[in-house]
Amino acid sequence: MSTADAQVSKRRAWLMAARPQTLPAGSAPVVVGAGLAAHAGVFAPLPWLAALVGALLIQVGTNFANDYYDAVNGADTDDREGFTRVTAGGLIPPAQVKWAMVATYALAVVVGAYLVAIGGVPILLVGLSSIAAGVLYTGGPYPYGYRGLGDLFVFVYFGVVAVTGTYYVQAVTAAGVGLFPTGLPAETLSLAAVVASLPAAGLSTAILVVNNVRDRETDAATGKRTLAVILGYRWSRVEFLALVGMAYVVPVVFALDPAYGLWALAPLASLPLAGGVTTTVLERTEGEALNPALERVGQTLFVHSILFAAGLAAPQLL
Repeated sequence: MSTADAQVSKRRAWLMAARPQTLPAGSAPVVVGAGLAAHAGVFAPLPWLAALVGALLIQVGTNFANDYYDAVNGADTDDREGFTRVTAGGLIPPAQVKWAMVATYALAVVVGAYLVAIGGVPILLVGLSSIAAGVLYTGGPYPYGYRGLGDLFVFVYFGVVAVTGTYYVQAVTAAGVGLFPTGLPAETLSLAAVVASLPAAGLSTAILVVNNVRDRETDAATGKRTLAVILGYRWSRVEFLALVGMAYVVPVVFALDPAYGLWALAPLASLPLAGGVTTTVLERTEGEALNPALERVGQTLFVHSILFAAGLAAPQLL
């Protein structure tokens, strides 16, 4: 193999470890936060951009962490049907993957310093807990992803926290309360922001459900007790239906509010995407079908979030 070929192979391996196909899922909640802020008249481009970059760095850092810790914990075996993991596959030395995780989270901290200056203690707590949760998902002495709590982590951090946190840093900037507020300034976090975060939370978690349904047998064999291992195929599919269904009920709730109106129904245009992938998840368990389904759920999340953000912002912008 030539040096050039080896270099290309190395770059490809790092791309596989970073999993760029997951980045739309990482950015989707931040897009919803922008739509909410635009509706409220508090959209702030620089804090929003920092929130987007920070969210993507945490996503990639968590991907590196999962790749590394699943390998060293013996959770990734040759029988696994998912996408290739670079640590377990011997494509990149474990130490390098671990240092990539540390470096990526360090960059997230650098970006987060700006957001902490704006958002104060609430953002400091959110940022530090997000990084800790990403590492402890598969790392540490008691990885909670191996104990059926991964779904809750994704729902909270890649949905509720990501949307409301994005909205908050823009609202607190518009409020002009000064640097590093120690509490939660008035009118910087609304019930509407929490409810609007539920579709992104549900669809983000649905991605994990598909992943865990695909890996249920190999995870059980290696002692990794995901929620899919605990619940079994039938109830995991019920969970999937509930999460996806919630993503399409919430826009209807917003549409009933005259402040948002029928524009809030825009995400329903993504229903054909959701319907197609749901059929696959309800009928199949093997990687050949569920690997493409994983990407389609991610596409559904991204399209739904863009449409929802546009629908939320439209009454203010038009």
